[in-house]
Amino acid sequence: MPFIPHSDVEIQEMLATIGVHTIDDLFDEIPSSLQNTALKNIPSGLTEMELSRVIQARAQENKQGLCFIGAGAYEHHIPAAVWDITSRGEFMTAYTPYQAEASQGTLQLIYEYQTMMASLTGMDYANASLYDGSSALAEAILMAVRANKQSQSPRILIPKTLHPFYHHTIQSIVTQQNIELIDVPYCKQRGNTLLSTLDTWSQQDICALVIQQPNFFGSLETVDQLTDWAHEHKIFVIAVTNPIALGLLKEPGQWGEKGADIVCGEGQPLGIPLAGGGPYFGFICCKKEWVRQMPGRIVGRTVDKMGKNGFTLTLQAREQHIRRAKATSNICTNQGLLVTAATIYMSLLGPTGLKQVAQLSHQNAQQLAVKLTSFPGVELVFNSPFFHEFIIRLPKPVKNLLDDLAKVKIQGGLDLSSLYPELGNTMLVCATETKTQQDLDFYQQQLSHILN
Repeated sequence: MPFIPHSDVEIQEMLATIGVHTIDDLFDEIPSSLQNTALKNIPSGLTEMELSRVIQARAQENKQGLCFIGAGAYEHHIPAAVWDITSRGEFMTAYTPYQAEASQGTLQLIYEYQTMMASLTGMDYANASLYDGSSALAEAILMAVRANKQSQSPRILIPKTLHPFYHHTIQSIVTQQNIELIDVPYCKQRGNTLLSTLDTWSQQDICALVIQQPNFFGSLETVDQLTDWAHEHKIFVIAVTNPIALGLLKEPGQWGEKGADIVCGEGQPLGIPLAGGGPYFGFICCKKEWVRQMPGRIVGRTVDKMGKNGFTLTLQAREQHIRRAKATSNICTNQGLLVTAATIYMSLLGPTGLKQVAQLSHQNAQQLAVKLTSFPGVELVFNSPFFHEFIIRLPKPVKNLLDDLAKVKIQGGLDLSSLYPELGNTMLVCATETKTQQDLDFYQQQLSHILN
């Protein structure tokens, strides 16, 4: 989309129309002491040709290679049709579909997305998406505090196996509303939450228990036992899950006897490419009983007077739609463009395709774990089942090892020394369906050279 600046004449005409003399007059309410007019660190502008040369030079610095990092952002194959369709003008530039009569295509797509996510998670309802997985969890916690009328205490059990960046996000958001986050330790042998650990809180008033499946270590939690324990003690269960893993694992709606109450997570694995800093989108689903506490927007289907299907925004629980005191959230804008890509991705793959992606990812991770632990001093940290990520302990400093792997164009994994110092010299490694047997062998060979 080209950028066509306004001419000086046009600017003066616009200023005259609104009754001011200069653009600075529009900001006269800002105290002069707060204004920064000297942008000393901003260089002068470049011509289009000069800027193109800079971008070309930067592009040459990009290094292609094999990525085994994972840790919440996953490299999956994205069929070409996904972004070919998503990039069409009617999707790329669409805004929130407030006018149903002019937005039936966008509304139907969001409705289909909601239907797929509810089916994938085993829940009754899904909303139209959120900013990202971590803010979705924050919204789920706020939702649980509102919905769990059997608890009088806004205390949330947070396993230490939760993604640490998610923990930082919810710490920033929910603790400002006097919600207490209680850390739950993990088993040092299995890397997951033991049911016996929760006995500490069995006689206390707890609002909700967060269960990430698979957890940040890649390990699988005993979700049925944890869910039943929580419901036995009148505690809500908030599931945080990877949507690709649900192609292979039990959906949260079937956990234990009653299933999870709220499900949230990061939708990036569903057709969203990896890029510096994003983009991402969060999803949140729930049981029918709690749908009026769910943040964001929900698209509903109805029938018009001609008997044709029609779609419109139904439950709009944001402060811009209803009285502020009754709003469930004001940080829950939907990521429409990314939801479009995710919907097309899920439509193309279908249940069978999602299962195949999950199975191939799991198989590759299993093979890679065997290959990497074939060297002396390299071992799996935990002995529990894992999905497509695992943690290995190394005989050399992880930072130096990752630097050496980068020299042969391998992004070997995530150094956990600062995130989990108690684990020692460890690294989180991920493999998805994008890795071939040659890729796995190459990683093994290069690690052998570095260790020897």
